[in-house]
Amino acid sequence: MIRVVLTDIEGTTSSISFVHDVLFPYASEHLPGFVREHHGDTPAVAEQLDAVAKTAGIERNDVEALIDTLQTWIREDRKETPLKTLQGMVWEQGYQQGEIKGHIYDDAADYLQRWHDRGLRLFVYSSGSVKAQQLIFGFTAVGDFTPYFSGYFDTRIGGKKEADSYRAILNELGVEAKTVLFLSDVEAELEAAEAAGMQTAWLVRDGDLPETGRFVARDFSEVDTLLRKR
Repeated sequence: MIRVVLTDIEGTTSSISFVHDVLFPYASEHLPGFVREHHGDTPAVAEQLDAVAKTAGIERNDVEALIDTLQTWIREDRKETPLKTLQGMVWEQGYQQGEIKGHIYDDAADYLQRWHDRGLRLFVYSSGSVKAQQLIFGFTAVGDFTPYFSGYFDTRIGGKKEADSYRAILNELGVEAKTVLFLSDVEAELEAAEAAGMQTAWLVRDGDLPETGRFVARDFSEVDTLLRKR
């Protein structure tokens, strides 16, 4: 029996266009000023900039080079943890100021609440930082969904296409792999989760359905049929 739902965000609970057309441009516009303002006197920001400098092989005190690197990573959609963490800090300001509202599909909003009310434990695993995950669900246009989630995982636990990442999540949750259903729109992520023993559902919201033996769903109502069977 499935007792835990672990879900991706982009393309699964929320539209890819929101991330690429709203969040990324907002971070790209506001990140330079944020770094210039906080690089020296905010420990949480300094810690991430230390990591950027180490990864990129640039001088830590060269603030403009750090900013150029971060902007390049945004354009390349790099899954670098310090970038994701800094983006989360910038987005937090935007959400709190009302400049950003998180997107969530209507069916996801409906069934996340239903599953929570039925006693399923809900978790998020996304390449975006935990902070960014909490923000997108905490400041949606239709309300705060964070009370429905029991926890969040990001790339600090490992890459999403690596089976060991899902094994680490299982270890954190303390549950059997067969009791966990992972939802994603990326087949390679589903393959990694399956290698760790999890059950999976492939969200394909647009376009032709793939020819596969894997369970495929257009939306969360179809995922619910799988949950009720298992």
